[in-house]
Amino acid sequence: MSGKVASVEAWSGKDRADENFPVGSLLIRADLRAHVHAFYAFARNADDIADSPLLSPDEKLARLDVMEAVLLGQAKEGSPSATRLHRSLAETGVSPRHACELLQAFRQDATKRRYASWDELYAYCRFSAMPVGRHVLDLHGEAPDTYPPSDALCTALQILNHLQDCAQDLARLDRCYLPEDLLAAHGASADDLRRAQATKGLRAVFDALLDHVDSLNAQAVFLPKTTRSLRLRLETAVIVELSQHLAARLRSEDPLAQRVKLRKSDVLASAFGALRFLA
Repeated sequence: MSGKVASVEAWSGKDRADENFPVGSLLIRADLRAHVHAFYAFARNADDIADSPLLSPDEKLARLDVMEAVLLGQAKEGSPSATRLHRSLAETGVSPRHACELLQAFRQDATKRRYASWDELYAYCRFSAMPVGRHVLDLHGEAPDTYPPSDALCTALQILNHLQDCAQDLARLDRCYLPEDLLAAHGASADDLRRAQATKGLRAVFDALLDHVDSLNAQAVFLPKTTRSLRLRLETAVIVELSQHLAARLRSEDPLAQRVKLRKSDVLASAFGALRFLA
């Protein structure tokens, strides 16, 4: 075989505009924005591999291995987004460990379909969510004491996304992030996600997870309070506010009946609410 190595990536068509929360928005310093986007593109492509209904678990793992090899400079071709991030890391001096930790979570997604408890789900978020915030903080040269509130915020966002997509995850991938012990405690099961509306037991599970999210959001408030960069402080403040608004929407709306999303009023209220962190 000769010629250029084929890319392992298969973009789903999603981009930053499809996300609930701003990703490298105009609030981010102009000289850092492309680096945030490089990390996002890497994460997006790896996530698309892990979530593909067309690839076998072994195929997913092999493709993720190629992405890591390119990221670390052990291979030169096969993953354009990893090549882009490799160059970004070389330019900024940020460690590749956060991107590698994300790949660990995506490898888990390729093979694991159920979670026994909240603790097991939280451990997954340590690799699927927390590295995102940590990478952005390192890129801005923020102090390590910003990690804990960032971890809380990123985990809250991850759980909210799981609740938004719970029916779709089961239908497309036979994957359920709702803890099995929590489902059992409320007389519910993963199969209830196939219904047109949430059962009473499933609603109780949603609310129990939202209780965790509320606790995480309360911790996340300290992120904009401890962030030194004014622009990043505003960015994180808006995201904290959006997280709170989406949690409230998921309290009052049924993610089985329709995908629960932020509204324009939520975005405007979040932008206004973020101004309190300027003081």
